[in-house]
Amino acid sequence: MKQALHHLSVPTRTRGLHEITAGIHRWIDLQDIRTGLLTVFLRHTSASLLIQENADPDVRTDLEQFFETIAPEAPGRYVHDAEGPDDMPAHLRTALTQVQLSIPVDAGRMVLGTWQGIYVFEHRRAPSRREVVLHLFGE
Repeated sequence: MKQALHHLSVPTRTRGLHEITAGIHRWIDLQDIRTGLLTVFLRHTSASLLIQENADPDVRTDLEQFFETIAPEAPGRYVHDAEGPDDMPAHLRTALTQVQLSIPVDAGRMVLGTWQGIYVFEHRRAPSRREVVLHLFGE
């Protein structure tokens, strides 16, 4: 068995879904692992990871609006506001999603559905640089 590890830096200019599928595919192509399991891990508490449809951008718009409804920025609503009014809503949105994904790899490609893409879901308004750790294990 072999394994490979990589840190992928993802700039997020705004709140919302930022697709990272192509960058992950490029890294997997460079590895000498054809069959295995890919772990994608986001090292942050105010952003998350999603596998979601990448064909119709309306899906991303609706997801962003839904999360704004269930975890709104509301001054006075939250005790934790150390980094501004979008701070605690960002933590809530991360708690409702995930920071780690496990994706099978077969024939050197992620086994994703036809319309699936991998996204960093940025929950803060300010531009940021998010670190995604990729770990591929297999043969």
